[in-house]
Amino acid sequence: MKSILVPVDFSKQAEYAAKTASIIAKQTNAKIFLLHMLELPSGVIDPSSFNSSSNSPTTLLYLKRAYENFEDFKKLPFFEGIEMEDSVLFHKAYEGIIDESIKQGCDLIIMGSRGTSGLEEMLVGSNTEKVVRNSEIPVLVVKQSVENFKIENIVFASNFKFENRKAFQKILNFAQLFNAKLHLLKINTIHNFETTKDSSDAIRNFINDFDLGDFSLNIYNDVSIELGILNFSKVIDADIILLNTHGRRGLAHLFNGSIGEDLTNHAKLPVITFKL
Repeated sequence: MKSILVPVDFSKQAEYAAKTASIIAKQTNAKIFLLHMLELPSGVIDPSSFNSSSNSPTTLLYLKRAYENFEDFKKLPFFEGIEMEDSVLFHKAYEGIIDESIKQGCDLIIMGSRGTSGLEEMLVGSNTEKVVRNSEIPVLVVKQSVENFKIENIVFASNFKFENRKAFQKILNFAQLFNAKLHLLKINTIHNFETTKDSSDAIRNFINDFDLGDFSLNIYNDVSIELGILNFSKVIDADIILLNTHGRRGLAHLFNGSIGEDLTNHAKLPVITFKL
């Protein structure tokens, strides 16, 4: 891994994301790009000439404050010894994040989330959802501070349909980057039930011809897909949950019809998504 992009709005959640990025950067010798997006009202600024006298004092004040905030942000102790670069751009937030990740050739985007009620709420938010849905590179979403973050046990939850194999090698590369064990997980629910043999066959057909390294094959029954993922992850003390997303379809294919009540088991683990 060569570079990581961290969108920063100077919130606690952005700090959590940056701290996670710093831990991964130290493990992989990656560079961190910190990005702050200034979404100003239409007509307030001309992005092509924000240094010109035609822009209002309000615009220049926003810009000045953003750079001052960045100077304070970069002094956080966990950044010590890490190569970093920061940018302030005028753009719609999610589009700017996607564009900058391409421009900088980043391998990973790490974002903070305020979601509180589970995987769906964690990943489906104004900008987070749009980045998850549109990014061609993996997106890691975190929602709490990490003290000794490690990636040793990864839960890969999937329906293991054969047509979804195209992103699987990237997933294996990610797991191997951290020498992590990959726990393949198929959730069965009363509304989406299949026999253990059928589930096992589906997983084995999915992974055929891939070199998985250290892995386990798991079929777990629960009242919903989301609860199954969360409960299984808790049982094995997972470090991270890995999911696929279908671009414009987002995560609906995974969660549709699965969540019908408020959850008491919150998604606290980091979640990383790979686009199919």
